[in-house]
Amino acid sequence: MSFPPDTTRPIERAARDLVNSSYAIALTGAGISTESGIPDFRGPSGIWTKDPEAERRAFETYRKFLSDPRAYWEERLRSPSLLGDLSQVEPNPGHYALAELERMGILKCIITQNVDDLHRRAGSKRVLEYHGNAFRLRCVSCNARYEREEYDLQRLKDEGKLPPLCKRCGGVVKSDVVHFEEPIPTDVARQSLKEAWRCDVMLICGTSAVVYPFANLPRIARQRRVEKESRTESGL
Repeated sequence: MSFPPDTTRPIERAARDLVNSSYAIALTGAGISTESGIPDFRGPSGIWTKDPEAERRAFETYRKFLSDPRAYWEERLRSPSLLGDLSQVEPNPGHYALAELERMGILKCIITQNVDDLHRRAGSKRVLEYHGNAFRLRCVSCNARYEREEYDLQRLKDEGKLPPLCKRCGGVVKSDVVHFEEPIPTDVARQSLKEAWRCDVMLICGTSAVVYPFANLPRIARQRRVEKESRTESGL
């Protein structure tokens, strides 16, 4: 593989920083999965770019869940995913490269905005899915996760038993995907903050990092770096 001359030096520097790091992590977004055929959201051919109305409807999804969980589930079972059939999508070289960096002991963790499960399918072990996983369900009361196949959602719909209920605490279960205006699950949010604060190198792949609170993570890592350098210069 060859690179344009003006990009070779930054790539070499990034490689050196990764190899010399003591705790490197990666943040990934929709851009890393476009090569697998999954559209991004805000790129030139992104979902929101091509259909602003779809973005407006997406903002209503969590509100619908809060007001009428049964209607939320009926609509999800009726409407195809904006991202297409994710079960037919395969990881691409970007996913495999990050998995290999983890296998080599260089990359300690991936924090991803993506819900497509491709990092895990590529072999990555330590993956924090900041916005959830499209193949899982989550209890909004206790954060228990379930594989989608553990619930026969169509049967529950036919029997008038939607929404599904948590097998652990009896709470209402929704898609594990985090919708607009929905809080990030506390377990994932807390661990992501710890990883961002701990890392000395953060590799950012395929995300513009404009959606909060995910966008705070690079700033936290930078703050940690500045504070560490300040202590070093002062001899503390």
